[in-house]
Amino acid sequence: MVKMGTVWDRTAEFLSDNIAAILPIALLTFFVPASIEGNFEAARTGAGAGFTALLYGLQLLFALVSLWGGLAITAMALDIASERSASNIATRRFLPVLVVSIVIFGGACVLALPIPGVLVANGYDMATLARGGDPTAISMQMAGFIALYALALLILGLWLAARLMVTTPVVVRENRMLSALGQSWALTRGAALRIVGVVILFVIVSWVAELAAKTVFGSIFALVASNDGDGVTLATVMTSIVVAAVQSAFMVIPPAFTAKLYLALTAQAGLRHTEAGA
Repeated sequence: MVKMGTVWDRTAEFLSDNIAAILPIALLTFFVPASIEGNFEAARTGAGAGFTALLYGLQLLFALVSLWGGLAITAMALDIASERSASNIATRRFLPVLVVSIVIFGGACVLALPIPGVLVANGYDMATLARGGDPTAISMQMAGFIALYALALLILGLWLAARLMVTTPVVVRENRMLSALGQSWALTRGAALRIVGVVILFVIVSWVAELAAKTVFGSIFALVASNDGDGVTLATVMTSIVVAAVQSAFMVIPPAFTAKLYLALTAQAGLRHTEAGA
């Protein structure tokens, strides 16, 4: 049985031993995009439709850059690439991972469709709700259905995320594409609940750290720097830089952890196969 504590130890060991190689990737693909993107919400204040569309386009571009950075770290954590060759592997496997990610995102959208579908079927204006319309216009019965379905969807989503946790390492190491989904499903059989626990713990810790950085440093910079008016200010820029640093520190963990988890699961699967053959 794969122990999550052992996987965490191997992840921490990899990160500490390869900090010099990981730092440039994290700075260029995680920190720089996050520090710029942190000002987008303020920049959208009073902005026109064209500028808002541009900001959303940049967010998509930054997401792709971060995806590439995660692939490079994954390649190194899988012990199949050096610092130099990791970028080549990330570039070669970028399109397959992107395709798989789009398929997973499409599946998540399909699972979420009943909520807007029921609202539209009952005569609610989705455009008005999307623009921040009065949520009290939704009846108690409808709100109850949405809450229950959202809770069930959250539980299902966590379980599915656990079963598909090592999809990216499978794509990178085994040169698969959509078949990586089935391989991840097979490898994580029997380990889903332990993976869900790790995911929940990681999300809570990272969210608290990010919120603390934004709240504490945002308040300090608002007092020290000028923060007059709406939009991007010196205080918001300085806050976004600090928050981006915290985000980047946590963003290097998932690709390294999933790679080490994949190695542990494949080793366990190989052991089972050997025992079955014997």
